[in-house]
Amino acid sequence: MSFDDLFEKRFVSGDCYDAYKVLGCHKIRSAKTGEASSRMSFYLYAPGASSIRVAGDFNSWGKADSEVGKMKRSEQGFWYTEIDDLPEKTLYKYEIAGSDGDIRLKTDPFASSAELRPGTASYAAELPDFGWNDPEWIKSREEGDIFSSPVNIYEIHAGSWRRGKIPGIDYEKNWQEAEARKAEEPFLNYRELADELAEYLTETGYTHVELMPLCEHPLDDSWGYQTGSYYALTSRFGTPEDFMYFVDRMHTSGIGVIMDWVPGHFCKDASFLGRFDGTYLFEYFDENKRENPLWGTANFDYSKRFVKNFMISNALYWLKEYHIDGLRIDAVANIIYYDYNCMHRSRPLNAYGGNENLEAALFLRELNSAVHDAVPGALMVAEDSSTYPGVTADAGLGGLGFDMKWNMGWMNDTLRYMSSDPSERKLLHNNLTFPMMYAHTERFLLSLSHDETVHGKKTLLDKMYGPLEDKFAQYRTFLIYMMCHPGKKLIFMGSEFGQIMEWRFYESLEWKMLLYPPHGMLKEYTAALNKLYASEKALFKGDYTEGGFYWIDADDRERSVYSFVRQDPENDRDFVIALCNFSPRTYEGFRLGVPRFCDYNIAFSSSGTGAGEGEAGYIRPRPERCGRMPFNIELKLEAYCGMIIKPHFSY
Repeated sequence: MSFDDLFEKRFVSGDCYDAYKVLGCHKIRSAKTGEASSRMSFYLYAPGASSIRVAGDFNSWGKADSEVGKMKRSEQGFWYTEIDDLPEKTLYKYEIAGSDGDIRLKTDPFASSAELRPGTASYAAELPDFGWNDPEWIKSREEGDIFSSPVNIYEIHAGSWRRGKIPGIDYEKNWQEAEARKAEEPFLNYRELADELAEYLTETGYTHVELMPLCEHPLDDSWGYQTGSYYALTSRFGTPEDFMYFVDRMHTSGIGVIMDWVPGHFCKDASFLGRFDGTYLFEYFDENKRENPLWGTANFDYSKRFVKNFMISNALYWLKEYHIDGLRIDAVANIIYYDYNCMHRSRPLNAYGGNENLEAALFLRELNSAVHDAVPGALMVAEDSSTYPGVTADAGLGGLGFDMKWNMGWMNDTLRYMSSDPSERKLLHNNLTFPMMYAHTERFLLSLSHDETVHGKKTLLDKMYGPLEDKFAQYRTFLIYMMCHPGKKLIFMGSEFGQIMEWRFYESLEWKMLLYPPHGMLKEYTAALNKLYASEKALFKGDYTEGGFYWIDADDRERSVYSFVRQDPENDRDFVIALCNFSPRTYEGFRLGVPRFCDYNIAFSSSGTGAGEGEAGYIRPRPERCGRMPFNIELKLEAYCGMIIKPHFSY
């Protein structure tokens, strides 16, 4: 039995970003051959414990009168033991006698896999040696520039995108029974999900998939956001090897993988991190800082060096061991502000009298710096609803160091506008223009996430004003507006075909809606728009530079019409014009100002076929000024119609 004094000092008081390689459960290998034996080591940090034993069937869960599983303590508060002849996938927990006198059975914080809920034990196992097929993808990610590339993210919940069939039901003959029992349908395995999703995302033209949290968690209703085991992949959908197949399948299909990650708070269930060794080890001692009343969870204490190491090691674990391309950091505002949810009995303050959590902000800077150093090309995205400055500014210059930040203001303003009565939209006209006032203060990602389709908020299609036919028309134009607006894109599953029913985490999406022509045509339309976006440099190269956007007319509030130019900042001949009519009126002979004297054609229109095919033929401009533009073209602008117009140069 041996403790690693140098490692322990690094973990407790230094930089230790590979902690998962030492702590937890590992096979003991021959020093000569490197081959694994049947002997397993268990290494744990629990300085507040008075005694610890590894408990499992091998010692009657700690009840047997045996030395097997008993751990010895180092001076720094680490515990270690080795167990012979332990079969792979043996279930275990740590039986911890705390300094408070209580005995707890705790899940291993560094376990790589755990049993299916409601069980909470860890598996004695290591990650598999997977045969990856994605070296070309990884190389292109490392050498690429994500900021000047198309990023169009499809957000999914793995348990409800699609599900399998209930055994014993004939889905064609007994479709009514199948529909009534949808919630009983089994989850797809990661491999099944990979094969079906890769084909679907290729068909619909998305560049990335974002998965809601996949760390092990006890309650399905939390959607994964109340994490139990940070290093254990949830077993709901298969094994670590199955998920490696998922990531590999996405990469070989040209699709990036982003995972939601929750470093702000953790669930307080008795088996997990809460009061781990009888003390508030991972969380704050101060109740006002520790307790998260909004979610019933506990906040991590980032004033402790080992907590930072635990979480930064975890981020690198998912990025390096599972080849994930990026992390979307949940609830950043909850991390950087003590009083984020305003539910504390008294407001916590920092040493300077402010409400910013200074040590947590330092953690985020260190996290982003460590990730960018260790995993070139990895994407770090902040889901941040605050106005905290410099979220995407360089960490070395005082920023938080994220690559992108969700634009929650854009989301709220645009959805309020789209749900309003068109007769009142002239009063809300600035809702769609104001986001450009701050568009370049951060590197924004336009997000229409799962949060906008639950809790009585209605789905995106259903948020549109008016009868169903008008909802479809407005939604198609809204998608054009979104796709042409500066910023990378994210949309939640089901939004691409216009699901009407709010998202339910416990059953599959309403795929049957594709049998109805408006929904089937909307899916085709979305796919065509996605592919146009990915093919037009003007729509993504200038997302984060002021030369990539300018208004043609931002002030046509009486007609509720918006027109602007997106262009490649490196080539002023490579541009497109977005024209969006959010009124129920058709404008015959609509005059649109244009910046260059060349032919134009409608490359994409929300009207007509509804499948995204633009009108044929060229429109010759007039050499007459129209608003800010030196020339103009004339066209028919139908009610609730959006267009993407392209120039054609003959010189």
